[in-house]
Order: sequence, then structure tokens, then C-alpha cells
Amino acid sequence: MTSNVGSGIWTAAAVNLHAAFGPDVGILLFIIGLINALTNQVLIRHIDLPRFGGEIVYVLVFSYFIDIFIKGFTWLGVPALPWFVRMLLSILGVSAFCIAISMYQRANIFMHPNDDTTNILRFMYLKENATASQLIDFVPPIIVILITFVITHRVLAVNIGTLYSILMNGVIIAAADQYIFPKLVHNFKFNSR
Repeated sequence: MTSNVGSGIWTAAAVNLHAAFGPDVGILLFIIGLINALTNQVLIRHIDLPRFGGEIVYVLVFSYFIDIFIKGFTWLGVPALPWFVRMLLSILGVSAFCIAISMYQRANIFMHPNDDTTNILRFMYLKENATASQLIDFVPPIIVILITFVITHRVLAVNIGTLYSILMNGVIIAAADQYIFPKLVHNFKFNSR
């Protein structure tokens, strides 16, 4: 976000919601995570309180740290770096979080609700297709950005880094599954009731 050359689409949605309605980006990311956690309960077709609780704890910590990182990167002067350097940092950041998502989705201890959504879509509905699950998961934030555009007549935090994220998230996650710690296999938890 501080690079101003785009970020993940869910984060971009939160930035645009902030511009339209005012709440802190961290608070909005928590609300989005809560909605994702509730959606996951519907997608798995039963109530799984440990999964829900773990996702809420994760998103609480995550949303708090997002605000800290925004302030830290701003303090370090990232917004003042040349555009090309900021673009490279954005692409590097997206790639790094995709690799991290691959590893922690395979471990499946506690996950961000949004990453659990893509896991649920991938393993329960899309025949293990990581790219398709990521693309489907991008539909709600795109809708949010379109709605906020109607309100503000601006689109924020969407740029090359966002396009890279949309096109490459699933591809990088699938490649990381195969090539980075390949012995770490998916530990997808689903108990039908």
C-alpha cells in the first residue's frame, strides 16, 4: 500500500472502502476477515467453532499489524522511492506472500479467513485448482472497488502490483506447493457433518 503501485486486491478493496467511508484500513481488513470467516462456515456446510475462532484471532493480529507496517514503511520513505523501485518492491512483496500462503496453507494450523476461503474453494469445489480458487476469490473485492468507485469517483491502491497479484497469486502458490518444501503436503481439514 505504501508503494502506491498496487497491492493485493483484498487490501485494495479495504483502501477504497476507507476512502469512501473513513474507517481505518486495519479495521476494514478485520471486518472483511470476519465476513470471510462467516462465509467459510457456509462453504464447509457446518459450524466449526475452532476453525472460526482461529481465523478471528488470526485476522485480529493481521489487521493490527497492517497498520503498523503501513506506518513503518512510510517512515522508511518507501512512498518517496522511484516508481520503478516501488514497483519491484510491490511485485517482490506479492511473490513473497504467495510463497508464504503456500506454506501455511499446507500446514493449515491457523489461517487468515481469506486464505482458508481459497483453500475451501480449491479442495471442496474446484478439484484442487489453486489458480481458479484465487480468481473466484477476487470477485468480491473487485465488486467492492467498483461500488466505491461509484461513490468516490476514484480507484486507489490498484496498479501494476494489483494486476500482478490477480494474474499470479494462484500460479505462484501452485508453483510454491510443488517446488518450495515439496514434502510439506496439504493438511486441508474438512469434517462433513
